[in-house]
Amino acid sequence: MAAFEPTVDVTDPGPIRRTRPRQESSPVTKSYTAVSKEVRDAGLLDRTRGFYGALAGGLLAALGAAVAGFVLLGDSWLQLIIAAVLGVVFTQLAFLAHEASHRQVLASGRANDQLGRFLAAGIVGMSYSWWMTKHTRHHSNPNKKGKDPDIEFDTISFTEESARQQRGLLAVITRKQGYLFFPLLTFEGYNLHYRSIATLFSRRPVKGRWVELSMIAVRFTIYLGAIFWMLPLGLAIAFVAVQMAVFGVYMGASFAPNHKGMPLIPADTKLDFFSKQVLTSRNVKGGWWVTALMGGLNYQVEHHLFPSMPRPHLARASEIIREHCAAQDVPYTEAKLLESYRIVIRYLNRVGLHARDPFDCPVADELRRR
Repeated sequence: MAAFEPTVDVTDPGPIRRTRPRQESSPVTKSYTAVSKEVRDAGLLDRTRGFYGALAGGLLAALGAAVAGFVLLGDSWLQLIIAAVLGVVFTQLAFLAHEASHRQVLASGRANDQLGRFLAAGIVGMSYSWWMTKHTRHHSNPNKKGKDPDIEFDTISFTEESARQQRGLLAVITRKQGYLFFPLLTFEGYNLHYRSIATLFSRRPVKGRWVELSMIAVRFTIYLGAIFWMLPLGLAIAFVAVQMAVFGVYMGASFAPNHKGMPLIPADTKLDFFSKQVLTSRNVKGGWWVTALMGGLNYQVEHHLFPSMPRPHLARASEIIREHCAAQDVPYTEAKLLESYRIVIRYLNRVGLHARDPFDCPVADELRRR
C-alpha cells in the first residue's frame, strides 16, 4: 500500500491510525485532483434542472393526492394509509431539501437556500438552518470523534466512550441498542422536529430564525388543525403517530447505512480529504430503485467527495471513483441494503456491550477489573 497512508481494516469499525507522516503531494492527493478533473470534464457537476423539476413536480403531485385522499376518506381508519404515504412524501421532500442545501438543484446558492428552506421549514416542518449547520460539520469531519455531530450521543451511543458513560435506563437501552435501533427510529421524527425548533429558540445566532419559525408555525397550524378538526380524537392521534413513525424510520434508515459501522477517526488524526471521505463512507448497492428510495444517499462516497453533484450523475461518478480507488489501493466500501443494516446493528450491539450493566455492583465491578 505504498500509495495509501492510513492503515485500516474496513471490516472492523475501529479508529483509523496513521502509520507515517502525511505528505501534501501524496499520490492519493494527486489522485483526487485527477479524479476531480475527470468528473468535471465529464459534465458530472452540471445542473440537471429537468430531473429536479420532474422530481419536485411528482412529489408535490403526490402530496396533493394525499391531501385529496385525506379529505375524501373522512372519518375512516383507512386514513392511516394516507398517514403512511405522507410520511414517505415528507421524507422524499426532505431529501430534496438536502440536495438543495448542497447546491445540487438550482444554479445559485441563494436560490438553492430559498428552495431548501421552503421545503424543510414550510412543508416538512424542520429548521433548514439547524440542518445546514449540523450537516456541514458532518461533511467536514465524517466519523471524526469530537467533530462529527452525527456520532454524538443521542439515545444511541456510536462510540465505546459514550456507551461507558450511560447509566440507568439509558445503559439498559445501550446494551441492546442494535436490536432496538429500528424501534427507536419510530420516535426519530419527533426528535428531529424538537431539535430543530429548539435551535430556533436558542440564544445562538441562527440565520433566518424568524422566517423559519413563522413557516414552521404555519405548517403545523394547518397540518395539525386539519387533522384534529376533520378526524375524531383517537383517529387523529393515530394518524399523527403513524405519519411520524414512518417519517422517522424512513429518515433514519436512509442515513444510517452511510457511515455507521465504518472506521472512526481519532480526534488527533489528520487525513487528506480524499482518504477521509472515502474511508468513512459506505455505498449501498442496488441500482436505480435504491437511488430513488434513498434520494441518492446510497452513493455516499461520491456525495462526500463531490457534495454538489446532482443525483442523476452519481452512478457514473461511482465508476470513476471505484477505478481510482482500486488504482491507489484505497478501500471502496459497498454493501447491499439489507447487509448494510446488519452491519449497523452488529456495530451498535458491539459498542453497546461497553455500557455498564446497571444491575452490576460497582464494587464487584471494580474488583473484577483488578
